[in-house]
Amino acid sequence: MSLPILDLLIIVAYLISMIGIGVYFSRKNSSSEQFTTASGKIPGWALGLSFYATFLSAITFLGDPGKSFGSNWNPFVFSLSIPFAAFVATKFFVPFYRGSGEISAYTHLEKRFGSWARTYAMLCFIMTQLARMGTIFYGIALTLNALTGLDMRLIIIVSGLCIIFYTVLGGMEAVIWTEVIQAIIKTLGALLILGIILSQVGIDQVLSQGSAEHKFDLGKMTPDLSTSSFWVVLMYGFFINLTNFGIDQNYIQRYHTAQNTQDAAKSIWLCALYYLPVSFLFFFIGTALYVFYGQNPNLILELKQQVSLEKNIPLEALSAADYGDKVLPFFMKTQIPTGFLGILMAALLSAAMSTMSSGMNSSATVFLKDIYLRYVNPDVSAAKQLKILHIATVVMGLLGITFGISMIGVKSLLDVWWKLSGIFAAGMLGIFLMGFLNKHIENWQAKIAALVGVIIIALISFKDALPESLKIPLDSKMTVVVGTLSIVGTGYLLSKLVKKSS
Repeated sequence: MSLPILDLLIIVAYLISMIGIGVYFSRKNSSSEQFTTASGKIPGWALGLSFYATFLSAITFLGDPGKSFGSNWNPFVFSLSIPFAAFVATKFFVPFYRGSGEISAYTHLEKRFGSWARTYAMLCFIMTQLARMGTIFYGIALTLNALTGLDMRLIIIVSGLCIIFYTVLGGMEAVIWTEVIQAIIKTLGALLILGIILSQVGIDQVLSQGSAEHKFDLGKMTPDLSTSSFWVVLMYGFFINLTNFGIDQNYIQRYHTAQNTQDAAKSIWLCALYYLPVSFLFFFIGTALYVFYGQNPNLILELKQQVSLEKNIPLEALSAADYGDKVLPFFMKTQIPTGFLGILMAALLSAAMSTMSSGMNSSATVFLKDIYLRYVNPDVSAAKQLKILHIATVVMGLLGITFGISMIGVKSLLDVWWKLSGIFAAGMLGIFLMGFLNKHIENWQAKIAALVGVIIIALISFKDALPESLKIPLDSKMTVVVGTLSIVGTGYLLSKLVKKSS
């Protein structure tokens, strides 16, 4: 099918406005400092909306409703962990990074442990960004394919090139101000979707049927670490958000864009304040869709038949989880009036663009600060540094496009992203906290601790490929928790043992 002309015009107008912002701020980008930190001129309220927009990505836009449609609200517990991580970040991490003056999140790791720590954390960060961008690109393609029938690969390539273009032009200042606009559009889009659903199925019906079928359950409350229980997701969320606020270049770099340390800290609390209710909103959308299609099963038959053919699963054997990520795009395609659809598509594109543009910019910063200036040529002119940042942004964008194409066909956006982020985050956070909390650990002890952590991370991440005797009976979301604690704990024990023996 083709989109109505009004919806297409709205989408085109949105894309042009985003590129226009990039062109506007391109006039200011005369130095690497301006490109990476906006020269420290961003107010706290805008930075808070920028962080919020990064959290509210296409993974949230599609993955959260998909999970609550196909299962329950267990993943919402991730959002509940954010205030706890925000407290730690504002009390310890923000003052630490603002005081260091280093734009790169990984420079201090080399000062603390040597180049191996900096290199390992940097590589984990880049892999995390590629996984995030790939997942989000696939989310865009999933929706636009459902609405237009266009090839997913073509959608990923075209949308990726648009994002690369305005990110290269505008730098971090353009990224942040476009994210402010995108945050507002995404929030209004979510409210619009829910309003349209509730106009066809009442809120009382959603609450009563959702409760009767345990759709609002947050997971088992027993201390079971082998399944996705309430406590597993809460711990996973806390450690992932510690990674975000403590060692992710995306966030650390933006601390330096704030006018002062107080504004940087305030922006994190604003992010938590904005994200929690909107995350609730997206999970409620998934449950409302479940009730709507439960009362109108013929309206979703086309989607179920399509998924049955794609996955070679008999129609009667399909579960809601098999097509959860595709439900919202399908609803938009079949139930949203002309004009509103264009607004919602702009909201979805903004959900994707905000996360990926900041990811490209921060990855380019890491390449310049941690690779080029460290290993290639430390004495580079300001003009050449800016050129390197532009080239690195383009390369990271193209790699993100490649990762997005490789993800076509995955079952659940949220599951894939959570697994990949857990693998890469555990090592980064473990090494950072080991150096941050333990002032007496030596370099060789840190290396042993990191090696122990990597082995444990690998055993949990790839347990399905191991014989029964080597399997660790933990849910995959425990990777970041156990991996981080094993590195910090091993480092602590080694430093204590050596100190005692001496």
